[in-house]
Amino acid sequence: MTMTTQQVLSTYESMQELTAQMLAAASASDWDQLAALERRCAAHVQTLKEQAADLPLSGEQRVAKIQIIRQLLDDDRKIRDLTMPWMAHLSAMIGSTRSQSRLVNTYGAV
Repeated sequence: MTMTTQQVLSTYESMQELTAQMLAAASASDWDQLAALERRCAAHVQTLKEQAADLPLSGEQRVAKIQIIRQLLDDDRKIRDLTMPWMAHLSAMIGSTRSQSRLVNTYGAV
């Protein structure tokens, strides 16, 4: 089933609302909520790929879509700015745990 142009714009608007919620979750370090919202947003992206890939939009609709996409990208950048330090910290902790495990395996527990 192909989406109507209004359904396409509504889906983009829903994605914009979700990314705003994702930004709030990232700002609050609520990683579980961020992941849940990200899955919901990914479902919208999949729907658009499957049902609206080649749907032509009028000039006004294209402008609206572009504005929404710009906001999505801006929110995405802000989310990445908030999550990258956390991801680096998590990666360091995992690396440290792996090193400790290798030492225990090599030299035994103290």
